[in-house]
Amino acid sequence: MTGGGKGRLFTIGLVTAWYSSNIGVLLLNKYLLSNYGFKYPIFLTMCHMAACSLFSYAAIAWLRLVPMQLPRSRLQLAKIAALSLVFCASVVSGNISLRYLPVSFNQAVGATTPFFTAVFAYLMTVKRESFLTYLALVPVVTGVIIASGGEPSFNLFGFIMCVGATAARALKTVLQGILMSSDGEKINSMNLLMYMAPIAVILLAPATIFMEDNVVAITMELAKKDFNIIWYLLFNSSLAYFVNLTNFLVTKHTSALTLQVLGNAKGAVAVVISILIFKNPVSVTGMLGYTLTVIGVILYSEAKKRTKQ
Repeated sequence: MTGGGKGRLFTIGLVTAWYSSNIGVLLLNKYLLSNYGFKYPIFLTMCHMAACSLFSYAAIAWLRLVPMQLPRSRLQLAKIAALSLVFCASVVSGNISLRYLPVSFNQAVGATTPFFTAVFAYLMTVKRESFLTYLALVPVVTGVIIASGGEPSFNLFGFIMCVGATAARALKTVLQGILMSSDGEKINSMNLLMYMAPIAVILLAPATIFMEDNVVAITMELAKKDFNIIWYLLFNSSLAYFVNLTNFLVTKHTSALTLQVLGNAKGAVAVVISILIFKNPVSVTGMLGYTLTVIGVILYSEAKKRTKQ
Protein backbone atom coordinates (compact mmCIF):
# COMPACT_ATOMS: atom_id res chain seq x y z
CA MET A 1 0.00 0.00 0.00
CA THR A 2 1.30 3.48 -0.91
CA GLY A 3 2.02 6.16 1.67
CA GLY A 4 -1.03 8.12 0.50
CA GLY A 5 -3.26 5.05 0.89
CA LYS A 6 -1.95 4.42 4.40
CA GLY A 7 -2.49 8.08 5.24
CA ARG A 8 -6.11 7.93 4.08
CA LEU A 9 -6.72 4.74 6.06
CA PHE A 10 -5.19 6.36 9.15
CA THR A 11 -7.41 9.43 8.75
CA ILE A 12 -10.52 7.27 8.24
CA GLY A 13 -9.59 5.29 11.35
CA LEU A 14 -9.16 8.51 13.35
CA VAL A 15 -12.50 9.91 12.19
CA THR A 16 -14.22 6.59 12.98
CA ALA A 17 -12.67 6.58 16.48
CA TRP A 18 -13.74 10.22 16.97
CA TYR A 19 -17.32 9.46 15.88
CA SER A 20 -17.52 6.32 18.00
CA SER A 21 -16.18 7.98 21.16
CA ASN A 22 -18.32 11.13 20.78
CA ILE A 23 -21.56 9.28 20.14
CA GLY A 24 -20.62 6.51 22.59
CA VAL A 25 -20.07 8.83 25.58
CA LEU A 26 -23.28 10.72 24.74
CA LEU A 27 -25.39 7.56 24.60
CA LEU A 28 -23.76 6.02 27.69
CA ASN A 29 -24.33 9.25 29.64
CA LYS A 30 -27.98 9.11 28.61
CA TYR A 31 -28.25 5.43 29.57
CA LEU A 32 -26.65 5.94 33.01
CA LEU A 33 -28.48 9.15 33.95
CA SER A 34 -31.90 8.29 32.55
CA ASN A 35 -32.45 4.62 31.75
CA TYR A 36 -30.15 3.02 34.34
CA GLY A 37 -31.25 5.48 37.00
CA PHE A 38 -27.82 6.73 38.15
CA LYS A 39 -29.08 10.23 38.96
CA TYR A 40 -25.78 11.91 39.82
CA PRO A 41 -24.63 14.08 36.87
CA ILE A 42 -22.13 16.14 38.91
CA PHE A 43 -20.40 13.02 40.27
CA LEU A 44 -20.40 11.52 36.76
CA THR A 45 -18.74 14.68 35.40
CA MET A 46 -16.18 14.54 38.22
CA CYS A 47 -15.33 10.96 37.19
CA HIS A 48 -14.86 12.18 33.61
CA MET A 49 -12.52 14.95 34.74
CA ALA A 50 -10.53 12.61 37.01
CA ALA A 51 -9.97 10.26 34.05
CA CYS A 52 -8.98 13.22 31.84
CA SER A 53 -6.46 14.31 34.49
CA LEU A 54 -4.78 10.90 34.68
CA PHE A 55 -4.84 10.06 30.98
CA SER A 56 -3.74 13.56 29.91
CA TYR A 57 -0.68 13.41 32.15
CA ALA A 58 0.16 9.89 30.96
CA ALA A 59 -0.24 10.85 27.29
CA ILE A 60 1.97 13.94 27.61
CA ALA A 61 4.53 13.08 30.32
CA TRP A 62 5.02 9.37 29.55
CA LEU A 63 3.85 8.68 25.99
CA ARG A 64 4.94 12.14 24.77
CA LEU A 65 2.07 12.45 22.28
CA VAL A 66 2.66 16.21 22.38
CA PRO A 67 5.44 18.27 24.03
CA MET A 68 4.65 19.37 27.58
CA GLN A 69 3.91 23.08 27.91
CA LEU A 70 4.40 24.47 31.41
CA PRO A 71 2.27 27.40 32.66
CA ARG A 72 4.25 30.63 32.23
CA SER A 73 2.75 32.55 35.13
CA ARG A 74 0.18 32.57 37.92
CA LEU A 75 -1.95 34.79 35.71
CA GLN A 76 -2.03 32.12 33.00
CA LEU A 77 -3.01 29.51 35.61
CA ALA A 78 -5.82 31.83 36.77
CA LYS A 79 -7.02 32.10 33.16
CA ILE A 80 -6.96 28.30 32.83
CA ALA A 81 -8.95 28.03 36.09
CA ALA A 82 -11.57 30.43 34.68
CA LEU A 83 -11.84 28.31 31.53
CA SER A 84 -12.13 25.19 33.68
CA LEU A 85 -15.05 26.71 35.61
CA VAL A 86 -16.95 27.46 32.39
CA PHE A 87 -16.04 24.01 31.05
CA CYS A 88 -17.45 22.39 34.23
CA ALA A 89 -20.68 24.37 33.90
CA SER A 90 -21.03 23.21 30.30
CA VAL A 91 -20.45 19.50 30.96
CA VAL A 92 -22.52 19.34 34.17
CA SER A 93 -25.46 21.20 32.58
CA GLY A 94 -25.27 18.93 29.53
CA ASN A 95 -25.29 15.81 31.69
CA ILE A 96 -28.22 17.12 33.77
CA SER A 97 -30.20 17.80 30.59
CA LEU A 98 -29.72 14.17 29.49
CA ARG A 99 -31.72 13.07 32.54
CA TYR A 100 -34.77 14.91 31.23
CA LEU A 101 -34.42 15.12 27.45
CA PRO A 102 -33.93 12.56 24.68
CA VAL A 103 -30.57 12.61 22.90
CA SER A 104 -32.24 13.69 19.65
CA PHE A 105 -33.59 16.92 21.18
CA ASN A 106 -30.38 17.44 23.16
CA GLN A 107 -28.43 17.41 19.89
CA ALA A 108 -30.90 19.81 18.25
CA VAL A 109 -30.35 22.38 21.00
CA GLY A 110 -26.59 21.71 20.98
CA ALA A 111 -26.48 22.58 17.29
CA THR A 112 -27.18 26.23 18.21
CA THR A 113 -23.60 26.63 19.53
CA PRO A 114 -22.66 28.92 16.57
CA PHE A 115 -25.46 31.31 17.58
CA PHE A 116 -24.14 31.67 21.13
CA THR A 117 -20.54 31.88 19.87
CA ALA A 118 -21.48 34.79 17.59
CA VAL A 119 -23.34 36.55 20.44
CA PHE A 120 -20.49 36.17 22.95
CA ALA A 121 -17.87 37.14 20.36
CA TYR A 122 -19.79 40.34 19.67
CA LEU A 123 -20.40 41.16 23.34
CA MET A 124 -16.87 40.43 24.53
CA THR A 125 -14.70 41.43 21.56
CA VAL A 126 -17.13 43.68 19.62
CA LYS A 127 -16.28 41.44 16.67
CA ARG A 128 -18.83 41.89 13.90
CA GLU A 129 -19.57 39.17 11.39
CA SER A 130 -20.91 39.73 7.88
CA PHE A 131 -24.64 40.18 7.34
CA LEU A 132 -24.86 36.77 5.61
CA THR A 133 -23.24 35.08 8.64
CA TYR A 134 -25.84 36.55 10.99
CA LEU A 135 -28.61 35.74 8.51
CA ALA A 136 -27.55 32.06 8.54
CA LEU A 137 -28.20 31.99 12.31
CA VAL A 138 -31.92 32.62 11.77
CA PRO A 139 -32.71 29.03 10.64
CA VAL A 140 -30.44 27.71 13.44
CA VAL A 141 -32.60 29.31 16.14
CA THR A 142 -35.89 28.91 14.27
CA GLY A 143 -35.24 25.18 13.88
CA VAL A 144 -34.81 24.71 17.65
CA ILE A 145 -38.01 26.69 18.34
CA ILE A 146 -39.91 24.43 15.92
CA ALA A 147 -38.25 21.30 17.37
CA SER A 148 -39.20 22.41 20.91
CA GLY A 149 -42.85 22.78 19.93
CA GLY A 150 -42.87 19.37 18.29
CA GLU A 151 -40.90 17.45 20.95
CA PRO A 152 -43.16 14.83 22.64
CA SER A 153 -40.74 14.48 25.59
CA PHE A 154 -40.16 18.20 26.13
CA ASN A 155 -39.12 19.14 29.68
CA LEU A 156 -38.62 22.81 30.56
CA PHE A 157 -35.91 22.26 33.19
CA GLY A 158 -34.01 19.90 30.90
CA PHE A 159 -34.33 22.43 28.07
CA ILE A 160 -32.96 25.26 30.25
CA MET A 161 -30.01 23.06 31.30
CA CYS A 162 -29.34 22.11 27.68
CA VAL A 163 -29.40 25.75 26.53
CA GLY A 164 -27.10 26.62 29.46
CA ALA A 165 -24.67 23.87 28.45
CA THR A 166 -24.65 25.08 24.85
CA ALA A 167 -24.11 28.70 25.90
CA ALA A 168 -21.29 27.72 28.30
CA ARG A 169 -19.60 25.68 25.56
CA ALA A 170 -19.69 28.71 23.25
CA LEU A 171 -18.47 31.01 26.05
CA LYS A 172 -15.47 28.72 26.67
CA THR A 173 -14.55 28.89 22.97
CA VAL A 174 -14.67 32.70 22.95
CA LEU A 175 -12.87 33.02 26.31
CA GLN A 176 -10.16 30.62 25.17
CA GLY A 177 -9.60 32.77 22.10
CA ILE A 178 -9.31 35.90 24.25
CA LEU A 179 -7.30 34.52 27.18
CA MET A 180 -4.90 32.36 25.18
CA SER A 181 -4.48 34.59 22.12
CA SER A 182 -1.05 36.12 22.84
CA ASP A 183 2.01 34.24 21.52
CA GLY A 184 3.36 33.73 25.03
CA GLU A 185 0.15 32.10 26.28
CA LYS A 186 -0.84 29.84 23.38
CA ILE A 187 -1.25 26.27 24.56
CA ASN A 188 -2.44 23.23 22.62
CA SER A 189 -5.72 21.58 23.59
CA MET A 190 -4.09 18.47 25.10
CA ASN A 191 -1.94 20.49 27.52
CA LEU A 192 -4.88 22.78 28.28
CA LEU A 193 -6.99 19.73 29.19
CA MET A 194 -4.18 18.40 31.41
CA TYR A 195 -4.32 21.61 33.48
CA MET A 196 -8.08 22.17 33.29
CA ALA A 197 -9.17 18.66 34.30
CA PRO A 198 -7.65 18.53 37.84
CA ILE A 199 -8.94 22.07 38.50
CA ALA A 200 -12.37 20.83 37.41
CA VAL A 201 -12.15 17.92 39.87
CA ILE A 202 -11.35 20.37 42.70
CA LEU A 203 -14.32 22.55 41.68
CA LEU A 204 -16.72 19.62 41.31
CA ALA A 205 -15.82 17.77 44.53
CA PRO A 206 -17.56 20.21 46.93
CA ALA A 207 -20.50 20.55 44.52
CA THR A 208 -20.87 16.77 44.54
CA ILE A 209 -20.68 16.60 48.36
CA PHE A 210 -23.30 19.31 48.93
CA MET A 211 -25.65 18.65 46.00
CA GLU A 212 -25.41 14.85 45.65
CA ASP A 213 -25.23 13.81 49.28
CA ASN A 214 -23.55 10.48 50.06
CA VAL A 215 -23.10 9.64 46.34
CA VAL A 216 -19.94 7.53 46.86
CA ALA A 217 -21.63 5.33 49.50
CA ILE A 218 -24.72 5.04 47.30
CA THR A 219 -22.55 4.00 44.33
CA MET A 220 -20.74 1.38 46.43
CA GLU A 221 -24.07 0.05 47.69
CA LEU A 222 -25.35 -0.06 44.13
CA ALA A 223 -22.20 -1.92 43.06
CA LYS A 224 -22.96 -4.68 45.59
CA LYS A 225 -26.25 -5.30 43.78
CA ASP A 226 -24.91 -4.74 40.26
CA PHE A 227 -21.13 -4.49 39.84
CA ASN A 228 -21.65 -3.43 36.23
CA ILE A 229 -22.09 0.16 37.45
CA ILE A 230 -18.33 0.29 38.24
CA TRP A 231 -17.45 -0.91 34.73
CA TYR A 232 -19.93 1.56 33.23
CA LEU A 233 -18.34 4.46 35.15
CA LEU A 234 -14.78 3.39 34.32
CA PHE A 235 -15.54 2.88 30.62
CA ASN A 236 -17.63 6.05 30.40
CA SER A 237 -14.88 8.14 32.05
CA SER A 238 -12.17 6.67 29.81
CA LEU A 239 -14.35 7.38 26.78
CA ALA A 240 -14.71 11.01 27.92
CA TYR A 241 -10.93 11.41 27.66
CA PHE A 242 -10.83 9.57 24.34
CA VAL A 243 -13.29 12.14 22.94
CA ASN A 244 -10.77 14.92 23.68
CA LEU A 245 -7.82 12.90 22.37
CA THR A 246 -9.48 12.00 19.05
CA ASN A 247 -10.80 15.56 18.70
CA PHE A 248 -7.21 16.83 18.93
CA LEU A 249 -5.84 14.19 16.56
CA VAL A 250 -8.56 14.67 13.91
CA THR A 251 -7.96 18.45 13.97
CA LYS A 252 -4.20 17.88 13.72
CA HIS A 253 -4.41 15.47 10.80
CA THR A 254 -7.25 17.18 8.90
CA SER A 255 -8.38 20.74 9.64
CA ALA A 256 -10.69 22.69 11.94
CA LEU A 257 -13.12 23.12 9.02
CA THR A 258 -13.21 19.36 8.36
CA LEU A 259 -13.88 18.81 12.06
CA GLN A 260 -16.75 21.30 11.90
CA VAL A 261 -18.33 19.53 8.90
CA LEU A 262 -17.88 16.12 10.54
CA GLY A 263 -19.39 17.53 13.74
CA ASN A 264 -22.55 18.60 11.91
CA ALA A 265 -22.93 15.11 10.47
CA LYS A 266 -22.14 13.54 13.88
CA GLY A 267 -25.16 15.24 15.42
CA ALA A 268 -27.46 13.69 12.81
CA VAL A 269 -25.87 10.24 13.25
CA ALA A 270 -26.24 10.50 17.06
CA VAL A 271 -29.92 11.39 16.66
CA VAL A 272 -30.64 8.37 14.46
CA ILE A 273 -28.71 5.93 16.67
CA SER A 274 -30.30 7.26 19.88
CA ILE A 275 -33.81 6.90 18.42
CA LEU A 276 -33.02 3.30 17.40
CA ILE A 277 -31.56 2.43 20.84
CA PHE A 278 -33.81 4.31 23.26
CA LYS A 279 -36.98 4.21 21.11
CA ASN A 280 -37.88 7.75 22.21
CA PRO A 281 -40.92 9.11 20.35
CA VAL A 282 -40.22 11.71 17.67
CA SER A 283 -42.59 13.89 15.70
CA VAL A 284 -42.41 15.07 12.11
CA THR A 285 -42.38 18.67 13.42
CA GLY A 286 -39.45 17.91 15.71
CA MET A 287 -37.40 16.30 12.93
CA LEU A 288 -38.19 19.18 10.56
CA GLY A 289 -37.02 21.63 13.22
CA TYR A 290 -33.79 19.72 13.77
CA THR A 291 -33.18 19.47 10.00
CA LEU A 292 -33.67 23.24 9.67
CA THR A 293 -31.15 23.82 12.48
CA VAL A 294 -28.54 21.60 10.80
CA ILE A 295 -29.09 23.40 7.47
CA GLY A 296 -28.60 26.70 9.30
CA VAL A 297 -25.34 25.48 10.86
CA ILE A 298 -24.05 24.40 7.42
CA LEU A 299 -25.00 27.79 5.93
CA TYR A 300 -23.29 29.53 8.86
CA SER A 301 -20.09 27.52 8.28
CA GLU A 302 -20.16 28.42 4.57
CA ALA A 303 -20.74 32.12 5.31
CA LYS A 304 -17.84 32.15 7.79
CA LYS A 305 -15.59 30.42 5.28
CA ARG A 306 -16.40 32.97 2.54
CA THR A 307 -15.70 35.96 4.80
CA LYS A 308 -12.23 34.56 5.55
CA GLN A 309 -11.33 34.14 1.88
